[in-house]
Amino acid sequence: MAELAPLAPKQPAALALSEYSVAVEPSTKRVKVVFNGQVIADSRRALVLKETRLPAVYYLPRQDIAMEFLKPSDHHTYCPFKGTATYWSVAVGDKAAENAAWSYEDPIEDGLGIRGYIAFYWNKMDAWFEQAQPLEIHPGETATDTGNPLSGWLLREAWEATSSAELVDRFARQLVEAGFGIYRLTVIIPTLHPQLASNAFVWRRGESVVDERDLPHYSMLSEAYLKSPLVRIFAGEGGIRRRLEGPNPPRDFPILDDLLTEGATDYVAMPMRFSNGKINVLSLASERPGGFTTEELGCIHEVLPILSRLLEVHALHRTSRSLLDTYLGAHTGQRVLNGLIKRGDGEDIPAVIWYCDLRGSTALADTLSRADYLDLLNRYFEAVGGAVLERGGEVLKFIGDGLLAIFPMDKVNPCDDPGQLYCAAGAAPEDDGMYCGKSACTRAIAAARDALLRMAEVNAEITALGREELRFGLALHLGNVTYGNIGSASRLDFTVIGPATNEAARMDVLTKELGIGVLVSEEFERFVPGSLVSVGRHSFRGVTQSREIFTLPELLQVPAA
Repeated sequence: MAELAPLAPKQPAALALSEYSVAVEPSTKRVKVVFNGQVIADSRRALVLKETRLPAVYYLPRQDIAMEFLKPSDHHTYCPFKGTATYWSVAVGDKAAENAAWSYEDPIEDGLGIRGYIAFYWNKMDAWFEQAQPLEIHPGETATDTGNPLSGWLLREAWEATSSAELVDRFARQLVEAGFGIYRLTVIIPTLHPQLASNAFVWRRGESVVDERDLPHYSMLSEAYLKSPLVRIFAGEGGIRRRLEGPNPPRDFPILDDLLTEGATDYVAMPMRFSNGKINVLSLASERPGGFTTEELGCIHEVLPILSRLLEVHALHRTSRSLLDTYLGAHTGQRVLNGLIKRGDGEDIPAVIWYCDLRGSTALADTLSRADYLDLLNRYFEAVGGAVLERGGEVLKFIGDGLLAIFPMDKVNPCDDPGQLYCAAGAAPEDDGMYCGKSACTRAIAAARDALLRMAEVNAEITALGREELRFGLALHLGNVTYGNIGSASRLDFTVIGPATNEAARMDVLTKELGIGVLVSEEFERFVPGSLVSVGRHSFRGVTQSREIFTLPELLQVPAA
């Protein structure tokens, strides 16, 4: 690497603000950067950029950088003073650091003098040297932040966390780096979920990952919860602190006994409010003599509003994901999150169609109380819907007492066994239009048998109470369906439509006429030959051509209605 005279950048007066300033000056020192044992940069021409409330940054000329170890990435960031930054990842041997270097190829202010220079993140490189002497990097100490050591981290790094767990982990580690005497940190966030009451994130010093816990609704009735500080904080009481040193430490909460066993000296739990007023809880424990200082707790309290907003963003995303999974299904919900939100958005896919409904539901609704009827209906849906979901199917909707689901086919390469392959409509095998029909049909048959077993268990429970058995009809068909959004401009439904869907519904009617609980089309049967039994050829209303219909061998002796 060439060693040339330092370059003196021009200083733009426009950036010399009284409250916020950016300045670039030549370094008087030789700077060397090492990653995975490889010298990545070695320069006597480094520039130092100093920006208010940020660490000083070395910018190095490309001539002094081993560019073969830098790989351009798609990541970009924007600075109102410097412009748009482009990024590189650094890779040496089997070790890589994503987006570890950046530069301003076309800075807003030409006078900054850093055009084309490259900077590296302090903490993403393994070693730095000044004048051949190792340089211990503590970016937080070089930043001109306020007196709070956490505020600069929130401004510079906290937003990079991609999940609540990662944010909790980064925050806890920042507390440790700042010298706060913390060994355990917990965040409790109530959630909008049909099965879960809260999400808990527990960080412990020395553990590599945050322990994520989903707390079900029934846990809110447990003695451990009802006697915890959480109840009082969620009720709006405010923060709780218990000093645990001395001969008679407080033990008014069971968790304090656990903390004392761990050697804790101080425990603090404080509320964090989201923008909608919902209360969440942050708790901290210290094992340092004397516990937390007033200054430490003040610093934490000062940044809680910002931390809570960042956690709220992740919580809202998690809630959106769980609600879409619950009301649309996992695959459908992901498609909506991916942007399929306009009327007409969708795709044509080959799939197994599952259509079933409950027999005699009208009479049940007339003779049972609303609560009893809904209980039976939910037991039925849990049995058949659970069987679908456990075999990788997607429950699309509940239609009264009916259930519509699909088993999408996976795309595969053409193989030697044509009995496994389904060719999508309008596609040729050579155009990559082949799907694995056998896998989808095998999973659907397994789900049908599982649904029958689950319903047998439900019937055993309800007949013991003196009620009649529940019976249902199920039709399995396959074909090409349009999978997407239909409806009015302001009220959409993500579902499947097409002739194959209509034919499956017509087959379901046939289960009642034939008195056989499960019927399978000939299009479906060809992917599982020899495992089903024919019940003859039949026609459906609105379908001109008759087709052969099959069923499970074990059902021929058992009427469905």
